[in-house]
Amino acid sequence: MKIVYMGTPDFAVAPLEALLAAGHTVTAVVTQPDKPKGRSGKLQMSPVKECALQHDIPVLQPIKIKRAEEIERLRQYEADVYVVAAFGQILSQEILDLPHYGSLCIHASLLPAYRGASPINRVIMDGQKKSGVTIMQMDAGIDTGDILTQSEVVIEDTDTDLSLEEKLSKVGAELIVETLQKLEAGTLTATKQDDSKSCYAKLLTKAMGQIDWNQSALSIDRQVRGLYSWPGAYTSCKGKMLKIWQAKPVEEEGIAAYSMPGSIARVTKKEIFVQTGDGVLCLQEVQLEGKKRMKVHDFLLGCKVEEGEVLG
Repeated sequence: MKIVYMGTPDFAVAPLEALLAAGHTVTAVVTQPDKPKGRSGKLQMSPVKECALQHDIPVLQPIKIKRAEEIERLRQYEADVYVVAAFGQILSQEILDLPHYGSLCIHASLLPAYRGASPINRVIMDGQKKSGVTIMQMDAGIDTGDILTQSEVVIEDTDTDLSLEEKLSKVGAELIVETLQKLEAGTLTATKQDDSKSCYAKLLTKAMGQIDWNQSALSIDRQVRGLYSWPGAYTSCKGKMLKIWQAKPVEEEGIAAYSMPGSIARVTKKEIFVQTGDGVLCLQEVQLEGKKRMKVHDFLLGCKVEEGEVLG
């Protein structure tokens, strides 16, 4: 099949590679404009653009894809179907209807649950035990189109948003190839979503990363893992921001109990134990403002913290 592929982040790379490996012709790739990165402000290409250029595929980077001139540019590229994976812009119905088979979306959740921009983060933060990928026939709504195929993925207690994204990307790559085979064969069955079972994964903000020590140790651990790539979970220590990269809830036996959440309950050579609103969280890897990310052992060599001090 001839495909125009729309995607931007790492999640969308494996499906693009899989479509090419399966013998489909990707006539163009549409991705977000290059963005400045770091203090240098040097423009950085999206992972999908990098992949497209490696395969000599034409790349379009519209600022607003719904503009009339951008729609006309799309018309120049032959396509039986558009395949969309975390592109980052909302498509108009006019765009969705351009190819013969319409537009399919590779969405990183088991729809109708976790519609929206941040399904991978939210499913971890909510403590769900499974997630998955849905291939959906797109409509003008936000992830409201008919379900074509789905595949489940187990969420481990140690999964971060990055590790889960990698799993879902691989599943999405396999599923989109299978779905297009069924589409060509005319054997797909579309299922309407049950809106009563939907929930929305809103766009992440930096404020979501601030730790509320009144929450349970289990909830904070999920926050650390769910926001691992951005914005990260953070608190304050001695007047500076302290980012928590790795932590785990632990049994409270043998650890001093403090009534104030955020209190440091115990310090060893390798770990810091913090009282939460329910349970104790063991910090294992942190990053103090202005410093590099490091294991707690190395952090304690340069920053002395004592039992009874309060974080946050």
